[in-house]
Amino acid sequence: MARQDYIFTSESVSEGHPDKVCDLISDSVLDAFVTKEPEARVAVETLTTTNKIVLAGEVRPEGLISAEEMVNIARERVRDIGYEQDGFHWQNADVDVYVHAQSKHISQGVDSDGGNKDEGAGDQGIMFGYACRETDTLMPAPIAFSHQILSDMAQARKSGAVQGLGPDSKSQVSLKYENGKPVAATSVVVSTQHDEGLSQSDVRELVRPFVEAVLPSGWMCPEDEFYVNPTGTFVIGGPDGDAGLTGRKIIVDTYGGAAPHGGGAFSGKDPTKVDRSAAYAARYLAKNVVAADLADKCTIQLSYAIGVSKPISVYVDLHETGKVDATKLEGVLGEVMDLSPRGIRTHLGLNKPIFARTAAYGHFGRQPEDDGGFSWEKTDLVEAIKSAL
Repeated sequence: MARQDYIFTSESVSEGHPDKVCDLISDSVLDAFVTKEPEARVAVETLTTTNKIVLAGEVRPEGLISAEEMVNIARERVRDIGYEQDGFHWQNADVDVYVHAQSKHISQGVDSDGGNKDEGAGDQGIMFGYACRETDTLMPAPIAFSHQILSDMAQARKSGAVQGLGPDSKSQVSLKYENGKPVAATSVVVSTQHDEGLSQSDVRELVRPFVEAVLPSGWMCPEDEFYVNPTGTFVIGGPDGDAGLTGRKIIVDTYGGAAPHGGGAFSGKDPTKVDRSAAYAARYLAKNVVAADLADKCTIQLSYAIGVSKPISVYVDLHETGKVDATKLEGVLGEVMDLSPRGIRTHLGLNKPIFARTAAYGHFGRQPEDDGGFSWEKTDLVEAIKSAL
């Protein structure tokens, strides 16, 4: 029997966090490739430090996006985030590009041969999807609230509605659960970069309205458990304060630790990489299972082998909340959706420039968009799953 009474914590980081700067640059390069060639192969990583940006990775076709174009993309993204600091400035940072052609030994595992061999997975690995009834978006509440606080702060900073906040910030929300459901916040932590001259209490009062607006009425934590910039001062931030790398915030990107993670990062990877596309498919299926009222919680695991099109395994856990047999559901999911890499890309429409927008504030729990963005958040499989069962 799962515990029913406990405290659970999740964190988020803003688009100005050094790792998220890298995720955004990598996904923006991916979007540039996919715009010109929907089936381009891309695996681009980014590193940032004091006034330095380094891009490295493998692409196909090589030269579709020039090194100069990648430099410009990196500068534009840093400008969009809002970095114009002495130690990290979109105009002055050095940008180096080390991107080369994809290995033929990797590409041969993915390519179909035009005959009996379908497109294979770009790598081996395990991917998880999760959904629950804690929020309207069927996401765990701690990570959903953590994302929203920072997203709202960033929007206010960029619009000029709030003065004095910088791009780099983190949030952390701890929720008390009773009978398996969240009922209140026990503590909230927000660390945010700020202008020189603002005191810790100044920043605290700038941040407070954002936290109170996100948490449900009556859920605000006790005052002595509301931590804003606990170290006191946070003026030096972003890559000038701490180096960043693509793919280091995989728990922030997914479910905040409330569900398992296969270990693979998302950003900078085209959808032939099942680290990304199959994780999206697993979330899509789990969300539709919960939306179909077949369970209050659902975890789905998919696994793949490089060069093999079909998943090696499909596993479903309904966490003792299911109204159907999980084993039967495992068989049904493969009927209602083609879980080969090509099938996932086709069903979810992933060969589009829709990835840069996923780089911050979570890949899941977002609203599906008219141009195909966040298509894995749709609940359009509900009736198909019910009928198949």
